[in-house]
Amino acid sequence: MSQSNSNQPFDGVTVVDFTRILAGPYATMMLGDLGAEILKIESPRGDDCRHWGPPFIDGESAYFLAVNRNKKSVCIDLKKEGALEILLELIDGADVVIENFRPGTMERLGLGYEALKQRRPGLVYCSISGYGQSGPLSARPGYDAVMQGEAGWMALTGEPDGMPMKVGASLADIFTGMMACEGITAALFRRERTGEGEHIDVSLFDSVLSTLCYQAQGYLMTGTPPKRLGNRHSSLTPYEVFRTADAHVIVGVGNDGLWKRFVDLVGRPELDERRFDVNSDRVARYDELRALLEPVFASRTTDEWVALLDGAGIPVGRVRGVGEVFDNPQVESRHMRLSVDHPKLGALPLTGNPIKLGATEERDHVAPPMLGEHTESVLEERLSIDSEAFERLRERGLFGP
Repeated sequence: MSQSNSNQPFDGVTVVDFTRILAGPYATMMLGDLGAEILKIESPRGDDCRHWGPPFIDGESAYFLAVNRNKKSVCIDLKKEGALEILLELIDGADVVIENFRPGTMERLGLGYEALKQRRPGLVYCSISGYGQSGPLSARPGYDAVMQGEAGWMALTGEPDGMPMKVGASLADIFTGMMACEGITAALFRRERTGEGEHIDVSLFDSVLSTLCYQAQGYLMTGTPPKRLGNRHSSLTPYEVFRTADAHVIVGVGNDGLWKRFVDLVGRPELDERRFDVNSDRVARYDELRALLEPVFASRTTDEWVALLDGAGIPVGRVRGVGEVFDNPQVESRHMRLSVDHPKLGALPLTGNPIKLGATEERDHVAPPMLGEHTESVLEERLSIDSEAFERLRERGLFGP
């Protein structure tokens, strides 16, 4: 079912990865899943999220393990003499550099794009930051939760009369990582045609803002900002969660044809009225329609509703907890649960890659690395630093205490 990287899209692509926490590591994990060699550069303390928890398993952070498979950890103390030269030599043999420090940090370290471009004109260089490399807020730090507030998500999430809420997953970071991966892919494609490198500037703020989509477009057209609506949709109804006789069900009646099918299926005459025939009228009469629908859904169990609506081709689903999601047979059939052999934890389950390439079998996945696990092997292979030379550098503290 899996094989070596030789048939992967990014086979032969080397990424020097200065990122930590989530957005950058998610991007490089995706590149690694598709065959790139990821050299994860870490300080002696390691990626910040190695220390984030709970949960921990035998001292290993679930947060770190989630986004760092298929990478090699190279531990180098940038404060030590000689560290910069080693990193520059590694970059000389790389295709991509990616970093997520505050703007200006890599320049101060001697690793900014303009400096590296002089050494390697075809280098693809990606910078991830809170607000971007330009603009009045570019120097400010940014974390996922802050950006969910700053860029509009929290104002749209939660009950109308409740507190603004962040999304339950760190989607600002993850979506930004996806945008970084897309930008790197585009730049590599362009380089194949022109031979030229590129500086990619991706920010959490821009990435979250871009997802506002029709909510933002409605505001830009009308000047009226959207409001929090709980689980309901601003433009469709019924398109939300309902309480059933035993749990909850989420229903997506996305057009008038589905509504007619739904009405015929449930056989409630109070719903089969002209004032509900057209979606815009249903949205305008939301409160009235919701009051009619609540006892309808409460009359059957979730299993009954899923069977009934799914059988009629009406989008429907259970509201599953995370544990229930992994019990779904669809997870195994789509290879969305992996198992890798971790050097400390043994068989380690991980979530899979959602990108399925029809002509490419899934790669042999490698466990998230221990801190500095590959420092010596990478320097020997790429820089011809033998064991004696490595030991001398280690004694000087270049690789941590």
